[in-house]
Formats: sequence, structure tokens, C-alpha cells
Amino acid sequence: MKITFLGGVGTVTGSMYHIRTNRQNILLECGLYQGKRQESYRRNQKIPVDIHRLDAVVLSHAHIDHSGNLPNLVKQGYDGPIYATHATRDLCAAMLPDSGHIHEQDVRYVNKKRARRNLPPMEPLYTEADAVQSLNYFVGVNYNRPLEIARNVRITFLDAGHILGSAMVLLETKEHNRTLRLIFSGDLGQPNLPVVQDPTPMPPADYMMIESTYGNREHPPIEDIKEQLAEIVNKVAERGGRIIVPAFAVGRTQDIVYDLHQLIQEEHIPEIPIYVDSPLAVNVTEVFRQHPECYDQETRDFLTKSGDGDPFGFYRLRYVHSVAESKALNNTPNPLLIISASGMAEAGRVQHHLKHAITNPKNAVLITGWQAPNTLGWRIAAKQPQVRIFGEEFPLRAEVHTLYGYSAHADRGDLLAWAKPHARAIKAAFVVHGDPKPAQALAEGLRAEGYRRVEVPQRGAKFTL
Repeated sequence: MKITFLGGVGTVTGSMYHIRTNRQNILLECGLYQGKRQESYRRNQKIPVDIHRLDAVVLSHAHIDHSGNLPNLVKQGYDGPIYATHATRDLCAAMLPDSGHIHEQDVRYVNKKRARRNLPPMEPLYTEADAVQSLNYFVGVNYNRPLEIARNVRITFLDAGHILGSAMVLLETKEHNRTLRLIFSGDLGQPNLPVVQDPTPMPPADYMMIESTYGNREHPPIEDIKEQLAEIVNKVAERGGRIIVPAFAVGRTQDIVYDLHQLIQEEHIPEIPIYVDSPLAVNVTEVFRQHPECYDQETRDFLTKSGDGDPFGFYRLRYVHSVAESKALNNTPNPLLIISASGMAEAGRVQHHLKHAITNPKNAVLITGWQAPNTLGWRIAAKQPQVRIFGEEFPLRAEVHTLYGYSAHADRGDLLAWAKPHARAIKAAFVVHGDPKPAQALAEGLRAEGYRRVEVPQRGAKFTL
């Protein structure tokens, strides 16, 4: 077995790994690299593998940094199967066309500037139609059910507890009368996340690929998050304000909605109107509803106790569909709470809600995840006195709160605890999906746990197992 690390190393985006065994070629992940516009376009345009020799693609979960270049792969000629869990397939049906639409919008903006400089127009990486076409090649696979995807190559999806449908991948190959077992962690979730199952314990394997997003950090206890959320809602509601929550459409929005559902059911917060205002989040939430088999026992118990059949629907919650309805929220009486994308407030309807809310000290902005430097969400989290929205400066007078415990990624302690049981048996561990410092820190931790060989591959690195 040979592995080439094509992406998702030295960074957390663009996951892509080529596995060659005997005469079979498998692509594990096909993620979108996200960085500066020109560099991203160049790297994503050229998929560094012979597409026409691929036998199969295996996808761990639906996040764009893992799935987002699949439409381009199909556009360039790939016509084989794309294996994923059923929930991942359905999430991609919502997310990939949305990604294609964004690419089209982005290129239209860029081409206006290029035209003023007499430069030829650019083509989008892929279109919404390309994304829809790629969905025809998805093959849904159940958890815990081994499947032969090529001659002498078998995969098993195990629940990774990251987002709905997320999986770690156990890949087994038979070569020269021996069986090799490679476990790929995918993106591991932290234990006790709302809604989804806890990560499956690591199975026995010969080789391991492990993510390292938070390889050098520990999260605050997730058990405290709901209580902190209640305190913020009560405080702002009491003074007649509104709360704006920039939130990622996949996972984060559903976690917050579920916690608010519980808090209202338990009478820990007042029954204020709550709105989810993001077309993608609305579509993604419907996918969550369609896959109760992915819910954890706590969620099932809550639904039984409350008598509700829907963890993401209750009488004070409304999903906003039309632009007119979204605009009307700015004139809706307080108190209320609006959850809206994007999570870093760089695009989407949340920018309009922030524009109308941040100048009033009665209001609050609730940041629920990591914010990339220089994004609007980052500036608000840093409590800068003035922030720019739609090219206009606004004074930031609203209260700003941050809740980082909602992270869907395992922290350093979780990663090491997952990997520790098989430290002596693993012949080599490969640390991926992390910036250099977290990746190196996790590698050192694995060595301290007894791993004999730990590699932190560079992009393009090749290893024979």
C-alpha cells in the first residue's frame, strides 16, 4: 500500500489522500483548499492525481474542506463511485450546490474587476449545475458494514461523532498474502456533543491517520455551555434586547437550536421568539430530521420525555425562508434571538442583522466558534469599537459574548485518549488536518503515549506501508 498526501497536511483545508494498493487507486477525501483567492483557485483547479485511473472515492463527511472539490473531480472526468454514509450523501446534496452557487457569484465579482483591467474572464471552479451532476455518483453506505469497493479493498465506516453522518474510515487491503489495516480518523468529534453519537473507539489497525485541528488545545467543559447560553439569553431578554448568533449552517446551528429547545422545555429561559435565518441551514436541518438513526441516546431520551418528535422544532422557533421575511425581522419587536449564517459573519443574511443590531447597547452578539483573523466575526469578537459592514462603519455598542465549547472537533486530550489503546500495535501514525504547531504538538503527544513511528507529512509526501 502506498499513500500520497495531496492535501490536508500543514493546514486544515483541502483534505485529499491517494491510496494505491496492488493495481487499485483510491482517493480518500476530495476537499476544497481555502486560502487567498488566486492560490485557492490554482490549487483547487488542478487535482494532483490521474483522475481516469481512480477506482473509487471515499468521503468521511460533508464539510466543504473534505467534500468541496468533488464537483470539480466529476467535471474533469471522474465517473466512478463516491462512497459516503447516507447522511453525508444527503448533506452534500444541500451543501455542494450551495458551494457551486458561491463559486459562480465569486467569479462574477472577480470578472467585473478583470474587465476594468482588460483581462480575460475567469471560469468558476464549478457551477451549481456541476455540483448537482456530481451527486449522481454518490453511493450511500451504512455504518459498521464492511464493503468491498475495489478488488481486495474493503472499507468500513465507523461513527466519528463530528457532525451528522461523519465517519472514520477503516480501510483493509490484501497484498502478498497479508492483510493491511489503515484507520483514518476523519474529523473526530468531542464526547458529549449535542445530538450526534460519541466517537467510536479506535479499532485495531496496522497504520493510523489522525486529524490534529486542536492538537495543542483543550476545550472548556461542554457541560457548562448550555448554562452559559441560558445566562446570556436571560440577561438580554430581561432588558428587552435581541441576540444575533452568527453560526455555521451545518452542525453549529442545529446544536444551538437543540440546546435552546431543551432550555425552553425545562423553563430555564423565557419563551422569546427564536429565528433561524439561513437558506442553507434550513435545508441542512431538514437533513438532520431525516436521519434520527444518527442521534445519540440523550437526544432520543429527550424526545421521548418531551413528547416532541423533532429536536429542531418547537413552538417558539421559526425557520425563515424568504428574503422579505428576513428583512421584516429588523422591525420585529424585541426580545428575540436570530441564528444566521455565515459563522464568521463574512457573508449571508447575518450581516444585515448585525448592521441593524450592533449599535444598540441593549442587544448582544453571541460568537459560538473560532473566527479567522480579519473576518467580521473576528473583529466583533475582539470588541473593536468600530466595524465595517457593507462598506459602512458602525459603532459596536452591543454586548459581545463568546462560547467556544461548541467545537465539533476533539481537543488534544480527546485525540490522545482515542489513539492511546493501540499505541504499541500501530506500525506508523500519520498526523494530518492541522496547522504546523498543533500537528507537531499532537505528534509529540503520540510519541509520549508509546507510538514508535509518528510522521507529520508535508504536501506531496509519499509513504510505502
